[in-house]
Amino acid sequence: MVSIHIENPLAFSIGLLGNILSFIVILTPLKTFYRVYKKKTTGSFQSAPYVMALSSAILWLYYAILTRNVLLLTINTSSCVLESAYLAVYVFYASKALKIFTAKMIMFFNVVLCGSVLLLTLAFLEGRRRVEITGYICASFAVSVFIAPLSIIRLIIKTKSVEYMPFLLSLFLTLSAVAWFFYGLLLKDFFVALPNVLGFLFGVAQIILYFMYMNPKNDKSGQYVAATVVMATVGSDKDLEMAEKYFQGSEAVKPPVPEEVKVEV
Repeated sequence: MVSIHIENPLAFSIGLLGNILSFIVILTPLKTFYRVYKKKTTGSFQSAPYVMALSSAILWLYYAILTRNVLLLTINTSSCVLESAYLAVYVFYASKALKIFTAKMIMFFNVVLCGSVLLLTLAFLEGRRRVEITGYICASFAVSVFIAPLSIIRLIIKTKSVEYMPFLLSLFLTLSAVAWFFYGLLLKDFFVALPNVLGFLFGVAQIILYFMYMNPKNDKSGQYVAATVVMATVGSDKDLEMAEKYFQGSEAVKPPVPEEVKVEV
């Protein structure tokens, strides 16, 4: 049976806070997928982040069962359910080519990869060794997820604009990383604690950049470039929102007329 770490009330309280913050983060794509439902199309919206998120949740769920950690169990069970729902909506409304591509990704990452980890660790490892190897794999997946904001950070610096960076999402991701870091630290579970150091650092970097570029100059050509770059950015649930935000026909994002085009080197 799983157990709640009541013997460490502080750790439990912080872990509960981590659950709440992480659940808020998991719910953020609901607006995007509702828009997909209303439009009956995914457009250029990408499924890769959700496939990877589901893989990570499956592995952490397995780790939670091995370590009998109910707080990790609850949040990753919720994540598995919601990420699966997001992918179901995506596949239903995606084009035929994207359906096939997404199905292949799901088969490789969620079925073959996760299934192999479960089968191999159960068949060839026992006790503490099984927990350690699973922990290393989960931590590696967590690091890959936390590296994703690098594309956003690079985009902010390049365009000097935070129009496409939801501040509240970045804030909740950062707070969630802090909560899970201290939770892992208090329980001496460094597979949980250490990856969240990276999440915290990238989160703080985004928040700092937000305040640096929150009041950009009204440069129409620059905004058009930013919109173009956003449309080309892959790996974020904000792609569809950004496409709509920048290409709704407003004057602020229309490309400049040829006579006014300027190329800066």
